[in-house]
Amino acid sequence: MSNAAIRVNQATKAFGDGRERIPVLDSITFEVEWGTWTTILGPSGCGKTTLLRIVAGLLELDGGDVSIGATAGIPSQAAYLPQRDTLLPWRTALDNAILASEIERRSRSDAREEALDLFARFGLSGFEDLYPSQLSGGMRQRLALIRTFLSHRDVLLLDEPLGALDLLTRATLQDWLFSVWSELRKTILLVTHDVEEALLLSDKVLVLTERPAHVDRELRVEIPRPRDRSSFELAKTKGQLLRLLLEER
Repeated sequence: MSNAAIRVNQATKAFGDGRERIPVLDSITFEVEWGTWTTILGPSGCGKTTLLRIVAGLLELDGGDVSIGATAGIPSQAAYLPQRDTLLPWRTALDNAILASEIERRSRSDAREEALDLFARFGLSGFEDLYPSQLSGGMRQRLALIRTFLSHRDVLLLDEPLGALDLLTRATLQDWLFSVWSELRKTILLVTHDVEEALLLSDKVLVLTERPAHVDRELRVEIPRPRDRSSFELAKTKGQLLRLLLEER
């Protein structure tokens, strides 16, 4: 039996009715192993976010099935981070971070202690009592990531969490995110349009075709960690992936 945290089998999805029906996903099949990092790449508009929302249980399939661990249907073991941070404006940064713990009635003191540790790791110490409107875009995204990690889910589904950030902030957050994942070893399924980000962070990259999308390639990233953005091996693999993506347009 495979060591699969996520199984997607022949996933098919279309939107609309009758002649206006638009096929988006075409028999997509893949697995994500426990404790690994898998990234989905593909042409703009090919259905990457739709696929992630299906895995999160937010959209229904037209055909095929998805499971998290041994559970089919809505994945109680997964936490989903959409492209927008969805922070609650009336709660402080710290209270936003521990929201899932409060909902699940875990110890507030334990949740605060755990959150403060991640605030330190993500460079947010000293900002715990500020509100989202008082934080920069990079800080808000760090806070959203902290909240996702503090959901105590085994599987994290991340939809372009760093996509709106400037280059330097993005690179810094990539390093922070990888360091936290390296210690906690959550299972991550990431959607991004950034080829370098995919290669820096992932164990495996799934390349989708143009819509209706199917998996054109599964690439195991064999570059030793920690990975250097300026290394010849990463640059070479990045070039190969970019050519493959351009062919899919």
